[in-house]
Amino acid sequence: QVQLVESGGGLVQAGDSRRLSCAATGRTLSFSAMGWFRQAPGKEREFVAAISWRGATTYYADSVKGRFTISRDNAKTTVYLQMDSLKPEDTAVYLCAVGPTVTHYARAYSSWGLGTQVTVSS
Repeated sequence: QVQLVESGGGLVQAGDSRRLSCAATGRTLSFSAMGWFRQAPGKEREFVAAISWRGATTYYADSVKGRFTISRDNAKTTVYLQMDSLKPEDTAVYLCAVGPTVTHYARAYSSWGLGTQVTVSS
């Protein structure tokens, strides 16, 4: 079983940048895709971005395309989410997850972290 721990959240102003990290421990992440999701109070979990095992394939939600960048360092078993031009509507708990393929379907991901809060003030 893999354990995922997100970090890097906090309070930022609109227009700022923030980088989130997701560190994995436990079993290897070989051949696993990784995804970032977010959940705002009273809303359903929403797909943000995903990346394939070697990073050759990335996939973004339309709402973050051009502003967010997902990347991974397999040597450090860490996945990153670089968030630029942040907006108040980006406020949410951000969670990372391990899955078999690059997909926006949350049910495809087998292991989840507890999340890190990002709050964007206007």
